[in-house]
Amino acid sequence: MTYHQRRRYPYYNRIRRLLPLVFAVSLALLVLFAFLSFLAPPPGDSDRLPSRFRHTSINIGANDAIKSASFRVPRDGGRSDRDIWRSRNAEFFYGCSNASSKFSNAKAVTRSDRYLAIATSGGLNQQRTGIVDAVVAARILNATLVVPKLDQKSYWKDASDFSHIFDVDWFMSFLSEDVRIIKQLPQKGGKPWSPSRMRVPRKCNERCYINRVLPVLHKRHAVQLNKFDYRLSNKLSDDLQKLRCRVNYHALKFTDPILTMGNELVRRMRLRSNHFIALHLRFEPDMLAFSGCYYGGGDKERRELAAIRRRWKTLHINNPDKQRRQGRCPLTPEEVGLMLRALGYGSDVHIYVASGEVYGGEESLAPLKALFPHFYSKDTIATKEELEPFSSFSSRMAALDFLVCDESDVFVTNNNGNMAKILAGRRRYFGHKPTVRPNAKKLYRLFMNKENTTWEEFTSRVRSFQRGFMGEPKEVRAGRGEFHENPSTCICEDTEAKAKAQIESRKLGKKNKSMSKDTVTNDDQSEEDEPDWSEPDYEEEQSDLQDRGLYNGTSLDYDDPSTSDEPELEEMLSD
Repeated sequence: MTYHQRRRYPYYNRIRRLLPLVFAVSLALLVLFAFLSFLAPPPGDSDRLPSRFRHTSINIGANDAIKSASFRVPRDGGRSDRDIWRSRNAEFFYGCSNASSKFSNAKAVTRSDRYLAIATSGGLNQQRTGIVDAVVAARILNATLVVPKLDQKSYWKDASDFSHIFDVDWFMSFLSEDVRIIKQLPQKGGKPWSPSRMRVPRKCNERCYINRVLPVLHKRHAVQLNKFDYRLSNKLSDDLQKLRCRVNYHALKFTDPILTMGNELVRRMRLRSNHFIALHLRFEPDMLAFSGCYYGGGDKERRELAAIRRRWKTLHINNPDKQRRQGRCPLTPEEVGLMLRALGYGSDVHIYVASGEVYGGEESLAPLKALFPHFYSKDTIATKEELEPFSSFSSRMAALDFLVCDESDVFVTNNNGNMAKILAGRRRYFGHKPTVRPNAKKLYRLFMNKENTTWEEFTSRVRSFQRGFMGEPKEVRAGRGEFHENPSTCICEDTEAKAKAQIESRKLGKKNKSMSKDTVTNDDQSEEDEPDWSEPDYEEEQSDLQDRGLYNGTSLDYDDPSTSDEPELEEMLSD
């Protein structure tokens, strides 16, 4: 054995003796690390939101898992490129509905032998459209209008008449120069006068009324139009459109008890915060069943909604994925919350929620409440005793929500129903107060893949998709959609003030990018992005089926249904 070999021998000997010790220490550290990993929460769990309506894949790859961990919803809204509480350049636009000099006074055109009565249909907001259009129909026919009858027979079973909801004397006096209005038909031969009853098609124009209704008025002198909702064309002369606006935005005033309670609800929201959002949340079981949409609730959801769907005997089964792709599914409460956070609204924002029964109850609302813990409704900011005069009447309760939503700094909807449309139009008319309508066709794809992106990417895309859906001036082309939602004829632009502001901006050396960018008609918005104006409301079909004896269910929703016309249900659903 050489000298070098003798030296290496004890060295290797020592190494062999240390190996068991190193192995034991390594094993102990491994066990300790495993124990700590077991106790620690998964990465990002504190930022995730529980929801039964989550559209995530069960098999997530390694890369997707890494991306998913980066989708963490912040508590604040982050930096925004706009004022989240007001519309850009709204100060240059205002409501204008005065009649032109060519529009004759009612006394000069009203025929003494023509009386028009109408029977509205549906809930509060749908009936409102009927009342507005009835005034215009009476003007077209040069007839005296009888104060409209409200629908008391639908499944809301609300016994309220016109004077319980609206100030009837104000209604009659405000419109006295446009249309002669009386509270009831005069007697005929000392007996109550029973008018001839008829219906007109949906979207009936001036010529339609003259050809269909006027001959009957000539013969019978008194006509009642039944199922009167959306029975007037969106395309009318400017003076008739402005009359629509005078009725909708000025003549229809709620009664003093409703106004007092509604204003008190608004005051209490203002005491809590300088600004607040009002959310009209449509997520009732009946509505989801009718829509044919699927929200990730598994077999339980499919069974529950299928059972409700069987109430509609002729309702065909829709493809849930196709419904979502076409933007026909209302956003879930969680999706609404994520959209608002991405638009810049932090967890400190106060939200007033107007809603019927929510499918899934508190479990469905939990993600939204986690994002916005300052969560209120009329039932939480008013006592049962205060609401008692209204609680037995669905239209009066709906009127309270209508007032709060109208007075809110930002109005948000997850649907394109009657209340959403009417409030959108009203808020445009009175200063373009921000009104957020989801771009459901594009947001759908984003929500489906949110776990595979970062929050920053998600926010950027939401803000991009929502351009043109925020209630800003000239966001929707004139004449596009329902007139109740886009009363373009009644909105004027102060071009002088706008030009002056641009000059002042240049003098100060400031570059006002938004002035040239955001007051331009949104012509670059693709057909795919625009709301589905033609889609029939679920309440339309419900009301129509009930009339035909095909619907035997009840609804807790107080929002407005509408009634469909003569076409069969399958034809209307394919529109």
